[in-house]
Amino acid sequence: MLDRIRACIPALPPAEQRVAKLVLADPRSFANLPVSELAERSHVSKPTVVRFCRSVGYDGLTDFKRKLAGSVNEGVPFVHRSVDEDDKPGDLIVKVIDNAVSALLKYRNDAANHAFERAIEALTQAGLRGKRIEFYGVGNSGIVALDAQHKFFRLGVHAAAVSDGHVQVMSATMLSPGDCAVIISNSGRSRDLLDVCEIARKKGATTILITASGSLIAQTAVGSQQILLAVDHPEDFERYSPMVSRLLHLTVIDILTTAVALRLPGSLRPMLQEIKKNLRAKRDAQPS
Repeated sequence: MLDRIRACIPALPPAEQRVAKLVLADPRSFANLPVSELAERSHVSKPTVVRFCRSVGYDGLTDFKRKLAGSVNEGVPFVHRSVDEDDKPGDLIVKVIDNAVSALLKYRNDAANHAFERAIEALTQAGLRGKRIEFYGVGNSGIVALDAQHKFFRLGVHAAAVSDGHVQVMSATMLSPGDCAVIISNSGRSRDLLDVCEIARKKGATTILITASGSLIAQTAVGSQQILLAVDHPEDFERYSPMVSRLLHLTVIDILTTAVALRLPGSLRPMLQEIKKNLRAKRDAQPS
């Protein structure tokens, strides 16, 4: 909701822009203050406050404040940032899905195309040359690494997922120039993954980092062989279970897999077709 308001500012009249800036400066206070005080703080009339709410797509001030309060709440710690303790199942469905959709749309607009181009090219070249593509993650990110392995190995490349810290060190030590180390981390500060970054860099491998832009791991992306695919989101990894971040990381893996599949030789597709055929036969088998 705040992103929408921020995007609308240039198209608003000057008086309504002042109201928008007040919302962005302190959304929680805006949701609770009476219209007279909102008008006074914005240096506009009370009807202007109401017109602003309608200009950005809401029925009026009451509708705007109600939805704003739901947008900026802190949720239930260690459960979900967008829900309340007393939410009914219908409310939970809407809030959880809207939260995920909002994060995906924001990422679509923020994703750096040039970074994706570099990552796709490095992965494609590794696949064409028979080099290794290793996916590293711990905890929840280890699950994303497994999903990446599941998608990439069907492309006929040497792909593996490693989530154990000791095995990660051994795996990274065996990397060489032309190999790709894809490091996935929500917090971006895992000691094990920082070690993998350092070892992979020394071995001359390309590191592709899927993590938050300001994290410790992101700061290791300083050379031509280090590529940062920044994934920023509002989910506080200290207070909430990873939900949106996992969806975003899985989406990044889908983008990479799809792009690499399109660049690999056309002879790959009959093999993918055969895989699907064999899986279908397995699923459709009737008991004797």
